[in-house]
Amino acid sequence: MQAVIFDMDGTLIDSEPLWKEAEKQVFSDIGVTVTAELADQTASMTTSEVTKFWYRHSPWSGKSLEQVENEVIDRVEHLINQNALPMQGVNGILDFFQHKQFKIGLATNAPFRLIEVVLDKLDITHYFNAICSSEHEVKGKPHPAVYLSTLRKLHVDATSCIAFEDSLSGIKAAQQAKIKTVAVPASGEFEDEKFQRSHLKLRRLSDFTDIHLKNISGGNN
Repeated sequence: MQAVIFDMDGTLIDSEPLWKEAEKQVFSDIGVTVTAELADQTASMTTSEVTKFWYRHSPWSGKSLEQVENEVIDRVEHLINQNALPMQGVNGILDFFQHKQFKIGLATNAPFRLIEVVLDKLDITHYFNAICSSEHEVKGKPHPAVYLSTLRKLHVDATSCIAFEDSLSGIKAAQQAKIKTVAVPASGEFEDEKFQRSHLKLRRLSDFTDIHLKNISGGNN
């Protein structure tokens, strides 16, 4: 193994609640009834997909989809700078792979401009050799495009890479790119059978060890 790629929201930073809060505020302000059940369906979407989802559910007037999308992003940026916390073990896992001289990438469905916001907030920018957003791809996760782009930027083959993800959508994207996956689900989803498709499942990033690396590498690391 030569490289590792991390998802961002829910994997490196505890931002999922912030996205939900921003969506509820922005879409409610334009007359959309944002229910928890429907909001759960948007968790793994790109911001553009989320905006189209709510427009199909409850069309509004007076603002373009692009305007509303940017309002959500602006609100999330504000909330990240105010309230966001790293997921447990972020610095430890990045140190672990940096020490082993792995190339480190980031592949996210979040808008590109939020990547810098998150990495600065967590003070981890210096760890990353490549960053990619689905904003610049034909489709977001579960489509593999953002992972394929990150592999190209890292100049590594998929068989030499591991991906860390918190969602089924992200796991599917990485696996379609032929990358082995480590699932780190939210605590309430840890026992969900859907994560059985991942090569490895952990409760937190800090649980990952040399033994896990050896196993997922097929005995070679």
